[in-house]
Amino acid sequence: MAARPVREEGGGDHQQQHPRRPFGAVLITVPDGTGSPSLPASSSDGVAAALLGRAGAAGADDDGALLEAEDERPRPWGESFSPWRAAVAVFALAALAAAGYVCLYAGGGAGAAWRLLEAREEEGEDRGGRRSFLLPLYPKPRRGGGAAAGNLTAATSTSTGLYYTTVSIGNPPRDYFLDVDTGSDITWVQCDTPCRSCAKGAHPSYKPEQSNIVPASDPLCDRVQRNPNECNYDINYADRSSSMGAYVRDNMQLISEDSERENVDIVFGCGYDQRGILLDTLENTDGMLGLGSRAISLPTQLASRGIISNVFGHCMTTDPSGGCYLFLGDDYIPRWGMTWVPVRNGPADNIRRSQLQQVNHGDQQLNVQGKLTQVIFDSGSTYTYFPHEAYANLVAALKGASPRFVQDDSDNTLPFCMKADFSVRSVDDVKHFFKPLTLQFGKRFFFSRTFNIRPEDYLTISDKGNVCLRVFDGTAIGYDSVIIIGDAFLRGKLIAYDNDENQIGWIDSGCSDPSKQSRIPLFLRRVLRNQLL
Repeated sequence: MAARPVREEGGGDHQQQHPRRPFGAVLITVPDGTGSPSLPASSSDGVAAALLGRAGAAGADDDGALLEAEDERPRPWGESFSPWRAAVAVFALAALAAAGYVCLYAGGGAGAAWRLLEAREEEGEDRGGRRSFLLPLYPKPRRGGGAAAGNLTAATSTSTGLYYTTVSIGNPPRDYFLDVDTGSDITWVQCDTPCRSCAKGAHPSYKPEQSNIVPASDPLCDRVQRNPNECNYDINYADRSSSMGAYVRDNMQLISEDSERENVDIVFGCGYDQRGILLDTLENTDGMLGLGSRAISLPTQLASRGIISNVFGHCMTTDPSGGCYLFLGDDYIPRWGMTWVPVRNGPADNIRRSQLQQVNHGDQQLNVQGKLTQVIFDSGSTYTYFPHEAYANLVAALKGASPRFVQDDSDNTLPFCMKADFSVRSVDDVKHFFKPLTLQFGKRFFFSRTFNIRPEDYLTISDKGNVCLRVFDGTAIGYDSVIIIGDAFLRGKLIAYDNDENQIGWIDSGCSDPSKQSRIPLFLRRVLRNQLL
C-alpha cells in the first residue's frame, strides 16, 4: 500500500440533527342524531364510506346480519388493525413526505425556504470563502506480475504511489510530479540543498531560498514535531524506504473549480536524503503528495486557513489509461447517491479505518460470523488484502465456481491462478462464471451500506491466459485482521475522504467529466450524515 508511514517525526494534532418527521392526518367521525357516524363532506366521501362499510361488515354475524347501531363501539387496537390499513397508512405518509419534498425543493409552496438556500449557495461569503481545487491523476507504469508474486511486500506495499499528479511550486512556478498517497501526511519534493541521496527525478530538484526555510519557532513546526531547535522531517514507509529533509514554505499553484490558477502558501518537505526503493521509483516523479489528516497534510493545511473544507477525493476510471482526477474541497462530491461510512484513524499509523460487518462472495460469507474486521482504503496499493480466513474461503469459492477451471500452480503471476478448458483473452470471457464480492458495513434505516466489487475487478488474466485473483493473503504483509482495498477495486468509483465528519463515501462513476455540484444537497448531507440515498 503506497506510503503508509511507520514513523513520522512530527506527530500532529489531530449534533447530529435528525429530520423532522411528518405527522399523519387524523379523520374524526362524530355521531349524528341517530347514533350513526357522520362524515364531513369531501371528495373522499366514497373512500371513507367504503372504510366504514368494511368495519361494519367485519362485525356481521354468521347469517350475514349487521350488528345493531347500539353495539357499534370503539374496538381495541389489535382488533381494528389490518395489513390493508397499515399499507394505506404507510402509503399516505410516503405521499405526504413526497409532497413536502416537492414543496421545498421544486420551487413551489415553500418558495421562501428554497430561495433562502439558493441565496446561500450563490453568496460565496456564506462559505467563508471556501472553494475547491482540481488536479489531474496519471497512472504510473506497473510492475510485472512476476515481481508481485516473487516479492510480495516490495512489489505491492511500497512507498511509491500508483498514480501521480502535477503541481507547480515556487515563484516563478515550476512543475513537479508527485506520487499521490492517501496513507501519509507529509508532502515533499526532492531538494538540492545540496542533496545527499536523491533519485534522478522527472524534473530538476527544487532549490529553496534561505527565506523558504521554516524556523523551529513556527507554530506549524511546533505542532508536527517535538524538536525545539530545528524544523525537519524523517518519514519511514512500510517497505523500509525513507525520506529525510527540512520543512520549507513556498507557493503552490492549484487550479480552482473555475479553472483559475491560484497561489496558496504551503509548508512541505524539502527531501535531501532518500533511501530504499524510493531511489528507483522516483525516476518518473519528484516526490510525494501526502493526503493524510494530520496538521501537516495538504488538505488540513488548506482547511485550517478556511481555503477548502477538509475534504478531498479521487475518481479513477476502470481503464487505467483513461482520465482520472483528484479534488481538494467538497464541490465535486455528488449531491445524491453517495454511500458514507464512519472512519477512525489508527493511533500509531494515522491510517483511516472503517469497521466491516461481513464480506460475501455472492451469498457465501467469507469472514467469521460476528467477527468485526477493519477496512483500509488505499489508492496506493495495486492489490487487495484479506485476512487469512476470508482469503482461504474466497480461494475455495473460486475453485468450486465451475468445473471448467483448475488451479495452475505453475503460473507465478499471482499467488492463485486457474487454467480454463477454453481459450481466455480477457476477463470478459470468464466473468459470468464468478460472483461479485460484497463488503457490508452495517445497516441504517433498513438499508445495507455495501461496497460492491465485480468479478472483472478482482480477477485478471496472466500472460499464460490463466485467470488470476487480485486478492492476497494479508498475513504476507502482517495484516491478518484488516482488509486493504487497493486501487484496482477503487476504479470506476468516486471516493471521498471527509476529515470534517470522519467518514469515507463512494459512488459509481465514469470519472470522465468532473463537474461542480450544487452545495445545497451537500448541506443536507451534513445534516443527514451517513445516509444511503
